[in-house]
Amino acid sequence: MTIGIIVADDHEVVRAGFAALLETQPDFTVLGTAADGAEAVQTCREWRPDIVLMDVRMPGMDGIDATRLLTSTDSGPRVLILTTFDLDEYVYDALRAGASGFLLKDVTAERLFDAVRVIAAGEALLAPSVTRRLIGEFARQRPRPAGTQPSSALGALTPRETEVLRLIAEGLSNPEIARRLVVTEETVKTHVSRILGKLGLRDRTQAVVAAYESGLVVPGSP
Repeated sequence: MTIGIIVADDHEVVRAGFAALLETQPDFTVLGTAADGAEAVQTCREWRPDIVLMDVRMPGMDGIDATRLLTSTDSGPRVLILTTFDLDEYVYDALRAGASGFLLKDVTAERLFDAVRVIAAGEALLAPSVTRRLIGEFARQRPRPAGTQPSSALGALTPRETEVLRLIAEGLSNPEIARRLVVTEETVKTHVSRILGKLGLRDRTQAVVAAYESGLVVPGSP
């Protein structure tokens, strides 16, 4: 399968560099590039890529607003955020807008290639260690009051699914969840799939955000 990609960044050298690098892979096709969010949205509507590499800070429409527009429909592309600094202040907002993960701009070529393939396969690009750092950022920037009740949107989940969602939000990987619950990893994968389906989420990244937004998990709580 060939993965169609759009690269959006306001710096021409960065944009061209990522595009040239991606084109070295036989299963990647760079369909186009964009210098700002509005151009990214227009280019995506024209070419219908699978993946968009999206810079956050761009003139005019920024990467967050562009991501929100692109992921508002099920047929939209998956968005991989590019950021200069680890845990950029806009990363949380980008994930909440529908991005499937993020990468630092100084990423190695192999890591970039792996990231695109992971996102294209429908997985979230949030390693457990990254999730844990994001949790710390949630606690610092957006503390929720203790005792906040989980949203009724989670009512469709079974008690076990709710437990799995809480563990995902705490940064545990599928193998770690399996060990914690004393079940097989396949069972955990089934639970994760059902959670995403019931809550209408695209991937594991959105599940982490949903757990915090709903109040299921409160940053900084035991």
